[in-house]
Amino acid sequence: MTPGAVAGPDGALRCPWALSTDDYVAYHDEEWGRPVHGDDALFERISLEAFQSGLSWITILRRRPGFRAAFAEFRIEKVAAFTDADRERLLADTGIIRNRAKIDATLANARVLADWAEGDLDELIWSHAPDPAGRPAPKTLADVPAVTPESTALSKALKKRGLRFVGPTTAYALMQACGLVDDHLETCVARAAR
Repeated sequence: MTPGAVAGPDGALRCPWALSTDDYVAYHDEEWGRPVHGDDALFERISLEAFQSGLSWITILRRRPGFRAAFAEFRIEKVAAFTDADRERLLADTGIIRNRAKIDATLANARVLADWAEGDLDELIWSHAPDPAGRPAPKTLADVPAVTPESTALSKALKKRGLRFVGPTTAYALMQACGLVDDHLETCVARAAR
């Protein structure tokens, strides 16, 4: 049977994935599932979720300071202006994941988003938040989906507008990380704190 929330060293019940490292505990308790707004902040989350594809989230989380430094704090206008020299710099930067396709997608996404009106990304993403009343709190990790109809619709909407590396699974991870859905387990301390 898949476990429900598990007691951490402090005795508080948490989602089991959060207890594998101290980095995860802090991320789980203070960030994951909390509402994120603002185009630049959401661009950062889209980019990091894309870089995570095929990797462990802890790899991305531990390199997040390097990503922020390398990608101008994920300010859309600045990243959109990156040159071929910046691309080569990123490909050589050991502080990030040096995946050519993911770097190219991040740069391309910034260029697409730079043409949007301020607030359009925030509005588009949040328009796909499901009604929380229709989503019972998950009791175990087995109750947490990898893809939903809403994440599939969000993925399609982002792709239609020209964004890359935003498949339905990545879109759902974005929805979880940015608080569009609350997938903290029913008895998790972070769910109660939301």
